[in-house]
Amino acid sequence: MSSDSVAISVKNVTKQFKVFFDKGSSLKEKVLFRKRNRYENRVVLDDISLEITKGEAVGLVGHNGCGKSTLLKLMTRILYPDKGTIEVNGRVSSLLELGAGFHPDMSGRENIYTNASIFGLTKKEIDERLDDIIAFSELEEFIDNPVRTYSSGMYMRLAFSVAINVDADVLLVDEILAVGDANFQAKCFAKMQEIKARGTTIVIVSHSLSQIEQICDRSIWIHDGKIQMDGIPRDVHPAYMDLMGKMRKAQLAKERGEELEEDDDSGKDEEAKTRWGNGDARITRVAVIDENGKENNVIRVGAACSVRLDYEVKNKVTDAVFGIGIFRADGLNVYGSNTRIDGCRVFDINESGSLSIEIPVTAMLAGRYTVDLAIESGHGLPVDYWKGACEIETYSNNGDVGACRIGHEWHFSDPALKDIR
Repeated sequence: MSSDSVAISVKNVTKQFKVFFDKGSSLKEKVLFRKRNRYENRVVLDDISLEITKGEAVGLVGHNGCGKSTLLKLMTRILYPDKGTIEVNGRVSSLLELGAGFHPDMSGRENIYTNASIFGLTKKEIDERLDDIIAFSELEEFIDNPVRTYSSGMYMRLAFSVAINVDADVLLVDEILAVGDANFQAKCFAKMQEIKARGTTIVIVSHSLSQIEQICDRSIWIHDGKIQMDGIPRDVHPAYMDLMGKMRKAQLAKERGEELEEDDDSGKDEEAKTRWGNGDARITRVAVIDENGKENNVIRVGAACSVRLDYEVKNKVTDAVFGIGIFRADGLNVYGSNTRIDGCRVFDINESGSLSIEIPVTAMLAGRYTVDLAIESGHGLPVDYWKGACEIETYSNNGDVGACRIGHEWHFSDPALKDIR
């Protein structure tokens, strides 16, 4: 790969930390209780190498403590590797600890200048972006107040607005796409997609796999400090979730004092291998409805259609999110969205019901597509993710018509959820 096309290069990087068991905090304690100063060297990243090309959007996934956030901090040079090298080409903007450079007694406006200068902007550049930063944060009437008077949501919104308006070549994001209320979150997500469309290199750490699938072209799964798998998200994520399920099962068996039985994947049916989640709710039936209101998976390009799903609720799902992803035969994510991104109000599901996702303009290229459907709870916790829930085949009598953004609407049968916009 040409060095000119590489945005981030990680070569044979190792990072470890000293973890003290019971470290004394005062000189007296350190002298009297020397044995308390025992520690272990914990290897967080173990000789990993990867390259990310310019304009690529990459998601880092893995369980807590696997090393993904440490890798992101190494890319920002907040931390430095013990071994190996990391090269990042271009201006870097990081969304790691929002507002880390804010001073509580300074106004929001003053903190914009201070924080943006940390990202390398000159005063002239900040002047040019100031109105856009304030407008995006939606804090016009509070911008000259000290930030110590801000709520936590206002504080995060201002910090996010600064970080995404520095026109960075590389954007590093760590678990911060849940900024503010549902409407602002949708706005942030749309901004991330706009930044990606401009050709900015993006690296995201998130436990919300649906967010990564909708933004990223590639997922890197880090497990115990090493790269376990690297590929397109919908190939990497099922393997990752399968291992997480096995680890959870082992933990529960240990807590109950039971002996864990070895899993035999050969006995699983195909559906079990392509679904994961905690099971509080489950999609029970999926159908594609054509423009005549009939079940039909073969749709004419340009015609309206909808995907209908029935779901069963076993336990209440708080802050529920329904999502859809449409993929080409080669795994390319053609389209994806969910009720959170579309600005729907926060809602819970208590009872079984149905949902119809209307796609008024199926202006996709003629071909075969698979549809993933998902129910999530809270911050991206999978309740039921069904990979390849159904297929749609599109045909055209006019040849290649190109592709465009697919519109859609959400229609619930539950009267309590009729108006979620």
